[in-house]
Amino acid sequence: MTAERAWQLWADPRQLERWWGPPTYPATVVEHDLRAGGVVTYYMTGPEGDQPRGWWKVLEADPPRLLVVEDGFADDNGAPNDAMPTMVMRVEIADRAGGVAMTIATHFPSLEAMEQLVAMGMEEGLQQAMGQIDAILAGAPAS
Repeated sequence: MTAERAWQLWADPRQLERWWGPPTYPATVVEHDLRAGGVVTYYMTGPEGDQPRGWWKVLEADPPRLLVVEDGFADDNGAPNDAMPTMVMRVEIADRAGGVAMTIATHFPSLEAMEQLVAMGMEEGLQQAMGQIDAILAGAPAS
């Protein structure tokens, strides 16, 4: 396993779809531009057919080592939902002896914003989503 292979989890929208949403809310990527200044938009489809939407504005991208995005919620039309807080997510990928380390740190604008998103299930959803990565990496290499 290399940092380049781990980067493909983010760089390939089809691989991103396989893990970004929790198993009960699979993601569909609509736009995908991981260059600095680029945008990623997506929606997740829930078991009842609901489709919460989100977006990333790419602040920094240094493949295969670093991705920094502003992460926010979108309305039903895909436009940023200003009623919800945004976060800054920093992804660092590094080769390590025997594998790769991927660290994701999320910075919230305030304690209240973090508490609001945790109360909505963000922590559990992200844990479930991340739990799908090993199976993807164990499969066929990125094409």
